[in-house]
Amino acid sequence: MLTHVPPSSPSARPTDFDFLKVIGKGNYGKVLLAKHKSDGMFYAVKVLQKKSILKKKEQGHIMAERSVLLKNVRHPFLVGLRYSFQTPEKLYFVLDYVNGGELFFHLQRERRFLEPRARFYAAEVASAIGYLHSLHIIYRDLKPENILLDCQGHVVLTDFGLCKEGVEPEETTSTFCGTPEYLAPEVLRKEPYDRAVDWWCLGAVLYEMLHGLPPFYNQDVSQMYENILHQPLRIPGGRTVAACDLLQALLHKDQRQRLGSKTDFLEIKNHVFFSPINWDDLYHKRLTPPFNPNVAGPADLKHFDPEFTQEAVSKSIGCTPDTMASSSGASSAFLGFSYAPEDEAILDC
Repeated sequence: MLTHVPPSSPSARPTDFDFLKVIGKGNYGKVLLAKHKSDGMFYAVKVLQKKSILKKKEQGHIMAERSVLLKNVRHPFLVGLRYSFQTPEKLYFVLDYVNGGELFFHLQRERRFLEPRARFYAAEVASAIGYLHSLHIIYRDLKPENILLDCQGHVVLTDFGLCKEGVEPEETTSTFCGTPEYLAPEVLRKEPYDRAVDWWCLGAVLYEMLHGLPPFYNQDVSQMYENILHQPLRIPGGRTVAACDLLQALLHKDQRQRLGSKTDFLEIKNHVFFSPINWDDLYHKRLTPPFNPNVAGPADLKHFDPEFTQEAVSKSIGCTPDTMASSSGASSAFLGFSYAPEDEAILDC
């Protein structure tokens, strides 16, 4: 299937888009729903303030995010980059627009999911993580807020700012990063860690989908870290043997014994919990999602937090300054950030 992409230009600019609504917020800026003026296509545009990024010395993470996003376009469960450009003050990521809501939003509303629904989401997420690992990328920030649903109810993984590229299967890295509730024990111990951290996070997200809270949750963060490091995993009753076994295997405190530590995604696929899943059908979206977000179209924002959507869109976001930043000009910290597709169509498989 071919997805139309707006005609290529040397570089996109803010005035190419109508910015309609705020749909999210992050550490360095906002995410907005935008419509491309030339062909009416809708996008999610992440607008980041350079000043904030440079102040916290995070430019390396931003450039890594751009690099990973460009590799995502061909995977069904990863959000893809369509354009990136910059002005003297701001960076713009133009991304696939997904309006079925965050998994976090649905989980808060329903408290927990039945096993078939949790299995479906976990399988699509595992497929995405397995693909990143095949490209020698560790994701490092898997959590329900970074898992979106598209308009049909399929998973779309987003936010690649903490990804680590170039990690071969036997290699490790050591940066302390992630979200407290989902940190693996080896990260907390500040030991070298490998791609098995992502399978720990998958276990934590699956546990939360089934039980309503992350596995070692405590309001006191230091106590939660203590729990992650030392407390045995407690699984409430009412779950199948297969689900309990998978949670124990993914949330193994020793990364060398954890499911996925040896042959990676293959071990996850072959676990009995996923035996109802036909992985080829899953990848090609031939499986019907267990939940339909029932969105009326791109303008239907019912699955976004009104805290965001009711906020006024700043006029400065859609303005193109007299001096656009080019890859050779204004900001040496973000050299090579800008991107526009060369082809008019991208294969959507």
